[in-house]
Amino acid sequence: MARNVLVVSSAESAEQLQRTLDACSSLEELGMNCVFAAEDIGRLRAQFSSAPSDKSLFTNQDLEVVLVLGGDGSILRAAELARSQDAPILGVNLGHIGFMAEAEVDDLTNVLRAISDRNYTVGHRVALDVKVFQDSELVFESWALNEVSVEKSSRGRILEVVVEVDSRPVSSFGCDGVLVSTPTGSTAYAFSAGGPVIWPDVQAMMLVPISAHALFARPLVVAPDSELAIEVLRRSPGEGVVWCDGRRATDLGPGSRIEVKKSPKSIPMAILTDAPFSDRLVRKFALPVTGWRGPEATA
Repeated sequence: MARNVLVVSSAESAEQLQRTLDACSSLEELGMNCVFAAEDIGRLRAQFSSAPSDKSLFTNQDLEVVLVLGGDGSILRAAELARSQDAPILGVNLGHIGFMAEAEVDDLTNVLRAISDRNYTVGHRVALDVKVFQDSELVFESWALNEVSVEKSSRGRILEVVVEVDSRPVSSFGCDGVLVSTPTGSTAYAFSAGGPVIWPDVQAMMLVPISAHALFARPLVVAPDSELAIEVLRRSPGEGVVWCDGRRATDLGPGSRIEVKKSPKSIPMAILTDAPFSDRLVRKFALPVTGWRGPEATA
């Protein structure tokens, strides 16, 4: 049985595209078979005559692992491509922060060897299921790894919404939008909107109002089995749009209802080390920890 690896790359420059081809060649020498999404094959063909052929096109072959060469956006695209499978995603950061990436590009050789040797563990990230109703009719259904964002469509018009937890109203306000985030997404859009960082192994969901005109419009962290809802009130002066990970969207009119809950299908992620999340937080955000006198501090 072929050991298929879906290679998802955000490479644009000739150097990064060549790195993608080199990684694929190394994996094939290690006994793996690389497949690519059509858009990635297209970018490789635009630069190199040695780019993968149509035989390497990903058509939902059974996957052993998904290798991502890029940033968090590429990992979200990989999750979308491999959603129907249980193959773990292993990210190698080619972007700026790459918070979800498990390794940096300088360690790519070791990553490829770990894939070949199956030298990794698999963790599972909370995902969200979302349904949108208009006049009680289901008009949109999707999922998200980072967040479901309800946003106003027009710069000059706010959204009037009421938010609901477990079928009970909590607050109503005018705002630029509302996010429902996973712990994975807590370091993304929700973080920029003022939400707390949640450790990725915490089973929870978070609701974060965006620029709300209200005294009580604070981020809320709820249990993983809670059901959250956001209704766009019919008196709302503006219309909106709902985005799932910034990739899948539908428009919202007055009276729209967005229901979000934890998905029964989590997102598998390959883990190479047992380093604590705190270390990643410090490294990615360059947090000031000089002067720490804990057990690993040097004299």
